[in-house]
Amino acid sequence: MALFTSCAADLVAPGPALAAARVLAATGAEVTVPRAQTCCGQVALNSGHPAPATRLMRHWVATFEGYDAVVAVSGSCAATVHHRFPRLLTGRWRPRAADVVERTWEFTQYLAQYGGGLDLALTGDVTWHDACHMLRSLGERAAPREVLGRVRGLRLHEAADREVCCGFGGTFALTYPEVSCAMADRKLADGAATGATHVVSSDATCLLHLAGRAERRAVRLRTLHVAELLAAALPDGPGSLAEVAAA
Repeated sequence: MALFTSCAADLVAPGPALAAARVLAATGAEVTVPRAQTCCGQVALNSGHPAPATRLMRHWVATFEGYDAVVAVSGSCAATVHHRFPRLLTGRWRPRAADVVERTWEFTQYLAQYGGGLDLALTGDVTWHDACHMLRSLGERAAPREVLGRVRGLRLHEAADREVCCGFGGTFALTYPEVSCAMADRKLADGAATGATHVVSSDATCLLHLAGRAERRAVRLRTLHVAELLAAALPDGPGSLAEVAAA
């Protein structure tokens, strides 16, 4: 199995990828992190540059097509692979892309299918943020909730507008910072109103955005990637979210 770590792990947030490797290994999988991996092309594509995005997509296919399974630690990147690759790659690259796309999973999707044997326990209260690409492009809402439901002691509190964007939206946060910050503040208020101590999601970039606004606004709601939560819930983990926050 290959782990697709995403640009966020490479540049600013390695924690989710490291945690995902631990959790996947606990399922019995042999996890490899290909050194040749780069961006999947999403950032260039969202910025209106299809030519360099397509070059990155071809490189991504060549890097990962030799593995039995590819697990992405980002719902947004997994959505790009599933929905943009088959549409933009042409010629001999299209069937190669289609082949590897069939074996590419978002992290919680893979665990919902193959992680049923994991022994998971962690006490605490969380709320789930449905990241836009994970929900609307990949069409995945059930898998993270199913996996979180397997964690003994964990209580999931659904926020009122859990499916509303947090305001990050790739380059949206850079282009419209005032609107982006207002959306994050609303998301944090909704999450805090549930009584949860942590907001959990599938995309480190959404969580970085929310964490920044939480610190600026002094909101007592911490952020945590679902891979980090599940790693903490393994038998050698801390046992509670309070201990995770104190670490």
